[in-house]
Amino acid sequence: MSTLRENWRVTVLVALLLTSAIALFVPGVPPGTGADAPEQGSTSEQLTNLNYGIQLSGGTRLRAPIVGITAENVNVTQADSTQLEQTVADELDLDTVDVRVRPISSERSTGAVEVVTKNVTHQELRTALENSGYQPTNVRDGVTPETRRQMVEAVDEKLRTSALSGASVQIVNVPGGQHFLSITAPDRDREELVDLLNERGTVKIYAVYPGGENGSFVREEVLKRSQMSDISAANREGVGWAVYITVSPDAADGFAQRMVDAGFGDGAPCGNYNHSDIQQTTAGESAGPALSNDEPGCLVHTLNGEVVTARGVTPGLGESFANGDFANDPVYVMQTGSSENPAETASEIELNLRAGQLPAPLDLSEDSGSSLDPALAEQFKQNSLLTGLLAVLAVSLVVYMRYKRAEVVVPMVATALSEVFILLGFVAFVQYPLNLSHLAGFIAVIGTGVDDLIIIADEILQEGEVETGRVFQSRFRKAFWVIGAAAATTIMAMSPLMVLPLGDLSGFAIITIVGVLIGVLVTRPAYGDILRNLVLDED
Repeated sequence: MSTLRENWRVTVLVALLLTSAIALFVPGVPPGTGADAPEQGSTSEQLTNLNYGIQLSGGTRLRAPIVGITAENVNVTQADSTQLEQTVADELDLDTVDVRVRPISSERSTGAVEVVTKNVTHQELRTALENSGYQPTNVRDGVTPETRRQMVEAVDEKLRTSALSGASVQIVNVPGGQHFLSITAPDRDREELVDLLNERGTVKIYAVYPGGENGSFVREEVLKRSQMSDISAANREGVGWAVYITVSPDAADGFAQRMVDAGFGDGAPCGNYNHSDIQQTTAGESAGPALSNDEPGCLVHTLNGEVVTARGVTPGLGESFANGDFANDPVYVMQTGSSENPAETASEIELNLRAGQLPAPLDLSEDSGSSLDPALAEQFKQNSLLTGLLAVLAVSLVVYMRYKRAEVVVPMVATALSEVFILLGFVAFVQYPLNLSHLAGFIAVIGTGVDDLIIIADEILQEGEVETGRVFQSRFRKAFWVIGAAAATTIMAMSPLMVLPLGDLSGFAIITIVGVLIGVLVTRPAYGDILRNLVLDED
């Protein structure tokens, strides 16, 4: 029992090795790695639970800037933000979806206005704000940090909702102060990813009805995504397809009243008008001429600005709007029967409603990403494994040439390898995708680990015989202070790389820091216990 207590560090090391083995090889231990897990191209043929990035599994990485320009230091309050948004949109002939006002708040000392389209210049935005009584100090390319954060969340949700599971999204800095959105999709085709991101996913439901000036019609957006509580899967509806939308309880009565006010309370077929007018008119304004005053209106569904369907209202639905029954079963059916490919359109509408529209488009024409064939990625994986084995062999030979004592060299190499094994277990448990830069971090961990073990061995063995445990502890503490200081220096040097969004460099820093912490807290002290037993046994 006393032996176990004296060698508790070795016991901890063995326990962590067993835990790492479970995390690496037992299916389903890390969440999402079992047989029922969603398909991900980054899982290595079920042999281990390691997750691989595109450099080791193949796939696509897109890096593209977010489209937009931002006017800074615009002193607009929360109360005036909606009106300014509408005013700027009208001035620039844009939809309000392309204009975003960031008012002064507790998190923001000055306001900002951003326009997320390529069709507006810096001077046009400045002029529009000056005409509204605001004096921006600067107009620059790019969007606000809030929009960048929302883009990451929206794209991540869209990828998780689609078939592209296993992808990751982050903002990376590039030279010149630009911020690129980086999307990594292991084992996925570039066209598949581009098709998903090429459109913002804007789904709108309009009521179009007579009542404008000179016999024109009025277009009003009557149901927004924030007013929907549930989105069904795309279903076949008669000869077409449809998505069932459940209106949230607090919005159902208001939606029904808007339908009644727009003349849909009795139910009627769709009126006859030019659908292209829908795309050329700002919501809430009149467009013309298309409807006579006695012609019924339409409910119009658009996807990314293109009309999907224009339909009337059945008498039963109109009656439920008028008598209030709609609130008891607030389900609205968004049909896609008249589109070119109704099933595909319905699926796209479902995806975009579930994930939400992107706050801004991506400029994929400036994509600086890359694609990698899975066969080439497999070669990288094999070469990386070979490089790691050669590194271990080289380290073992150098250590043996220095000490020429197997009882010192074998525990030293075994301890260094155990450090790598525990680090692999950690990576498998957190499902961190490995790329080539991370493997470079593993090799760096091997090198720094053996360096520290040599310091311990030299301090203890090169100062004469170790007669008592007290002498050993004194020498070990002296060596441990040296390697502790070295570890602290390494962690401090790597910390900026870990925190800053620098892509692969961040991954290298994370692996190195975690490896150093495992070494200092677990493997180096355990090697000290092993070496103490060897040295004291020689006396």
